[in-house]
Amino acid sequence: MLKCVNVSPLDQNAYVKKVSLREGVDLSNLFGPRDLHLRLIEDGLHVRVSARGNEVTLEGPSEAVGQAEGLLCELAERTIGRRQIQSEDVTRALKAAEANQPETSASLETAHILTPKGWVVPKTPSQQIYLEAIRQHDLVIGIGPAGTGKTYMAMAMALAALTKKEVQRIVLARPAVEAGERLGFLPGDMFAKVHPYLRPLYDALYAMMDMDRANRLIERGDIEMAPLAFMRGRTLNDAFVILDEAQNATAEQMKMFLTRLGFNSKAVVTGDITQVDLPPDRQSGLIQISEILRHVDGIKFVYFQDSDVVRHRLVQEIIKAYNQHGNGTGKGGASAATDE
Repeated sequence: MLKCVNVSPLDQNAYVKKVSLREGVDLSNLFGPRDLHLRLIEDGLHVRVSARGNEVTLEGPSEAVGQAEGLLCELAERTIGRRQIQSEDVTRALKAAEANQPETSASLETAHILTPKGWVVPKTPSQQIYLEAIRQHDLVIGIGPAGTGKTYMAMAMALAALTKKEVQRIVLARPAVEAGERLGFLPGDMFAKVHPYLRPLYDALYAMMDMDRANRLIERGDIEMAPLAFMRGRTLNDAFVILDEAQNATAEQMKMFLTRLGFNSKAVVTGDITQVDLPPDRQSGLIQISEILRHVDGIKFVYFQDSDVVRHRLVQEIIKAYNQHGNGTGKGGASAATDE
């Protein structure tokens, strides 16, 4: 545990606390480049933060100092687990503190996932809810903006299930729909034609598994990637199935996909209903099932918000700006903002 030592409070607005960081805390990781993380805490909580060796002094209003202490202790514990702290992690934790929803390491790391390249830990409370939903339900639908980790976390769960032999294979599918463009004829064999549509799934896979090993599993059939249209007529037993970019699946394709689920199988459907690329006369299957299946036992819907974006901080601001301007709803309408 971290040792926190009070120094005599001066008055209500000048409370001082010294925090002694225990051995094992990566100070350079915790403090950030040129103490950037400490400056973020200062600006976010309106406290003064100074560090000397492994001792950090916090000064300011007592409530703010208490919040800063808790945040500092949480981030320090993450460094002990060899997790690299980014400025975005500090910013998200500050926002959680403002909303009185502490993003404690204990609560988030209970949902950690072991992949061949190491541990994957949820970075937001919504990601933790999502992972728990996948653990407890055979069909989970994750809806929300780009960059919230919907596909990445589902891929981590799929690899963990395959590694532990809970399933015999992973099946990854995506609709072959261009994002607002007409690419025309694509040269090459069938693989060359469909590969560009599936590339994001390969990127997520290679982020968690050595490329050579992943390619061997693909060649052996333990991991399969295919356009959604190739799913027709199949029954997927003993499989972890992920349908990505599901907002671009038609209503007919979505029904076809969901009825492929076989014995001892689990399916995760992900998509952003504000970015539908289907023709105006075709209904998004993801939007339709959010109405049809929302009360079916055994199916869990998890909704992500703009604040759950874990890419570059500008991505979150861009999404907010589009929504405020009125162009963020696309063809699918505004996304829900609460978890059900």
